[in-house]
Amino acid sequence: MHESAANMTDKICLITGATSGIGAATAHALAQLGATVVVVGRNPGKCSDRVQAIRQSTGNPRVEHLLADLSVQQEIHGLAGRFKGKYRRLDVLINNAGARFLSRKLTAEGYEMTFALNHLGYFTLTNLLLKELLTSGHGRIVNVASEAHRQCTAINFADLHGAAGYQGKAAYAQSKLANLLFSYELARQLDGTGLTVNALDPGNVWTNFSRNNGWLSWARHLVGSLRSGSLVGPQQGARTSVYLAASPEVEGISGKYFSDGKMVASSELSYDVAAAQRLWDISLELARFKTA
Repeated sequence: MHESAANMTDKICLITGATSGIGAATAHALAQLGATVVVVGRNPGKCSDRVQAIRQSTGNPRVEHLLADLSVQQEIHGLAGRFKGKYRRLDVLINNAGARFLSRKLTAEGYEMTFALNHLGYFTLTNLLLKELLTSGHGRIVNVASEAHRQCTAINFADLHGAAGYQGKAAYAQSKLANLLFSYELARQLDGTGLTVNALDPGNVWTNFSRNNGWLSWARHLVGSLRSGSLVGPQQGARTSVYLAASPEVEGISGKYFSDGKMVASSELSYDVAAAQRLWDISLELARFKTA
């Protein structure tokens, strides 16, 4: 898929969760294509190390980082403000940061961590940077979702924060379905603007994903992926993200779901317009955007 990517020398790309795994591989590939790459992470040391590694391996000096914990709304607003302070436009936003939590955790703002990081993080950052993305003229929003969305049979609007009977696997599946509902609703709202938004499944990727739950959980995750015969490395896992960010083949395509570089259908529930609009309105309130 990299072969079909355009030269990105005049493009500015912001990638969340880019200090390791799929995000780091995506950042490296886009820097290799000549883009100005802004790596977003929450650990200063990891961000600095990743930036230096990408600069050295690609020979591209236009790589830097911004710090933010994307589970915290206040920090997302700060991140957007710092980006706007340096750049007038944004050509590609890749919402990649995410995690799975086996036990229920709350953010400082009282939101369930999986929902806050995996969905609200995407929603808030994207909306805060819409003006800069629209300024690009042909900007692209790329949302990393997952085939796990198919395991969710309904968004639990009565208990989005999992106060009653939290289950980590179910919370993760719900957050990934939320990624698709958000992507499709945003695509509808952006129709005719030139700004596109698409979602993707990166596949089963060998990364540190789920290591936050302890080494045993991480090991079980990897063993399950190995047994399925579908485990791939971060570079392979990043290929669809890079394709959607850079390929001329998807210019103007919006509101779609991709897997392994191909457009595929997502679950029937993901196309529920009423659910998408309800989730949008609730997210506006949680992100403290003005609705009037």
